[in-house]
Amino acid sequence: MQPAKIAQRERLIVALDLPGTESAEAMIAQLGDSVAFYKIGYQLAYAGGLSLVAKLADRGKKVFIDLKLHDIGNTVARGVESIARSGATFLTVHAYPQTMKAAVEARAGSNLKILAVTVLTSYDDDDLHAAGYRLGVSDLVAARAQQAQVLGVDGLVCSAEEAASLRKIVGHQMYLVTPGIRPAGAATGDQKRIMTPARAIAAGADYLVVGRPVLEAADPKAVAEAIQAEIAQALD
Repeated sequence: MQPAKIAQRERLIVALDLPGTESAEAMIAQLGDSVAFYKIGYQLAYAGGLSLVAKLADRGKKVFIDLKLHDIGNTVARGVESIARSGATFLTVHAYPQTMKAAVEARAGSNLKILAVTVLTSYDDDDLHAAGYRLGVSDLVAARAQQAQVLGVDGLVCSAEEAASLRKIVGHQMYLVTPGIRPAGAATGDQKRIMTPARAIAAGADYLVVGRPVLEAADPKAVAEAIQAEIAQALD
């Protein structure tokens, strides 16, 4: 089943990696209609940020909850059932077969989409080998993508560097969501596998996750609008 058509303004997902709901609300207000999709990750979620999900949904925004669930199947399932009632659009789980299977089964009947995290964008081959994996990044990403597709996962979180190769594996049957997006001239931070917005879209990414380049800008709205314009141009 092919994913639904994506509204252009929703392709940019701004990561609200902020210390609390007050600062998150201020950033949301500052960004206004330049952003239609937000990500809530560990930092904000553990500071009360999950309370923003329903508020954002009521304002017509979409929310990506990035908690990268990974546990025994029953625990993952119960967590997914709770998130499915929150109004969120996306939820991440780590791309381990038991975890993905439990998440897909638990979200049944809801509008929640499950995204599998293949390999974190801060990892390279040396990091994987140090952690005991025999495969390098590209091979592990490919193997996990194939497993995710078979299990009915809705999309993959991957580096934009892997987007083109993943399209060959999953076609257009799954969403590709890419963090590690850095506009030209932006600092790379702790990311090792990065790409500009235009190049990521050209490579096959559906959604681009951008945090620090927007949040730390002197004019966050202007940066978000510039990224939106770059996405639009890449789609023409």
